[in-house]
Amino acid sequence: MSTGTGRPATTTPETTATTSGITKRDQRREKDHPPIWRAYGKLVRLFRERAGHTQQTLAEAIGYSVEQVASVEQGRRPAKDTFTKAAERVLSAGGALFVLQDDVDRAKLPQFFRDFALLEAEALSRFSYDPMLVPGLLQTKAYARALLEAHFPPLEEETIEQHLAARMARQALLTRKNPTVVFVFILEEGALHRMVGGPEVMHGQMEHLLECTRMRNVEIQVMPTSQSAHSGVNGQMVLLETIDRQRFVSIESQGIVSVRSDEHEVSEFWMQYGMLRTQALNAAESARLIEREAGKR
Repeated sequence: MSTGTGRPATTTPETTATTSGITKRDQRREKDHPPIWRAYGKLVRLFRERAGHTQQTLAEAIGYSVEQVASVEQGRRPAKDTFTKAAERVLSAGGALFVLQDDVDRAKLPQFFRDFALLEAEALSRFSYDPMLVPGLLQTKAYARALLEAHFPPLEEETIEQHLAARMARQALLTRKNPTVVFVFILEEGALHRMVGGPEVMHGQMEHLLECTRMRNVEIQVMPTSQSAHSGVNGQMVLLETIDRQRFVSIESQGIVSVRSDEHEVSEFWMQYGMLRTQALNAAESARLIEREAGKR
């Protein structure tokens, strides 16, 4: 093959295409994708072929592109709720795709977070302390995107979209019924001042926090910068109590997450958190502070 310059074209192991048109780099990436995505994709293909559809006709029927259908079938892209609903309807899948949707969504989370996400989904109460940023469950999409785009080393756009979708999906916990989850968030006042994404993004984030303070199952407390050293100085923590009354704590430092279940150790973290709540502004004072910050943007 010629490059048009008179010299033969060269290929590398990174870019050599297979007979299917997928490069070896793509093949490696496929192996990195969660197995549940591939399992879901195989089911879509099975139901599609049973229904007599090609990828083209299925794409037209559900309002997606052929490339998107192919990506889902190959396990290279997670299916969104809208894809699953449309595919279930067109392919008469009998709920087989619906039952996998939660697992598909959970697999969008970073690997280190998936086990904790399972515990979180079973929680009756969730208490957290965040020293640097607005916690993920309270973030707007614009705020979350700004954080992901600031990641170093830089994330690929596809990875950003996957993490963003997962973060937004987790926020359904805030409005879950039967049982309703009780949330308490303590965040540092500095998180309200940190200009993530710029003034417009921060204004939207402050307005969203105010909306969350009005939710009956959510309490937000702000730790004022005037407060001296306190029991949360060692970093972020999340405490969970599950439906069967088990207690867990997750602690994070520099992206490294550790989940603890030892009763004595977990009890100490719950005592620390109780002290934090007494040192932070109460819910009404915190809401007024957030409202003032929103007015400055």
